[in-house]
Amino acid sequence: MRKVASHGGSAPPPAEAPRRPRALTARQRRYDRAVAATRYGILVYDDVEVLDAFGPFEVFSVAARLSAGSPRGSAGATLVSAYPDRSIVTARGGLRVCTDVSIATAPEFDVLLVPGGVTQVAESDPDLRAWIAARSSTPIVASVCTGAFLLAVAGVLTDHRVTTHWDDLAELARRFPGLTVLDGPRWVHDRGIYTSAGISAGIDLALHLVSLVDDDLARRVARQMDYRG
Repeated sequence: MRKVASHGGSAPPPAEAPRRPRALTARQRRYDRAVAATRYGILVYDDVEVLDAFGPFEVFSVAARLSAGSPRGSAGATLVSAYPDRSIVTARGGLRVCTDVSIATAPEFDVLLVPGGVTQVAESDPDLRAWIAARSSTPIVASVCTGAFLLAVAGVLTDHRVTTHWDDLAELARRFPGLTVLDGPRWVHDRGIYTSAGISAGIDLALHLVSLVDDDLARRVARQMDYRG
């Protein structure tokens, strides 16, 4: 998102008494192992929006922690630096992030997520555009917020139905007239490509991606995160 508005919050609901963890059924353990085996990659670059990247990261991380088949301490997702020779990325607000791999060394993924932020510099990087285009064959490619612009400049979104942050819908439609830009959905799926609305909508999208493997685990992740989106 290029502009961030400040909104007041309401008082939190009363805290509930902690509940004893529910034992997993054999079916849950089987599907949880499938989630644990899913390889999630999240691209990060300078001025990436923090929640765009780390809302989904938290979803995948919690899914890994709750999964019966996940190795202890598994992060759940791999952070990919947009820079071949640099592992430290500075997100919006000055948050410094140490990535796991770069676009020069990244492995294959089952899900590649491209978050938004201030994307203009990243859009102009030919190496990054080429990498995103080359990864378009990833089984699931997803963007959060203005990450849709990065997919579009890489040619991944040709004639797709898409969405993005409400404040950037008109610009996306103007710059890429071949796209059908939708206003309203939290996320849109078209031919293996997912695009989400702004910022917090990435959490909804990430929970949906977990639910594709195990719907019950996605519900448990939302509950663990106390997320009621």
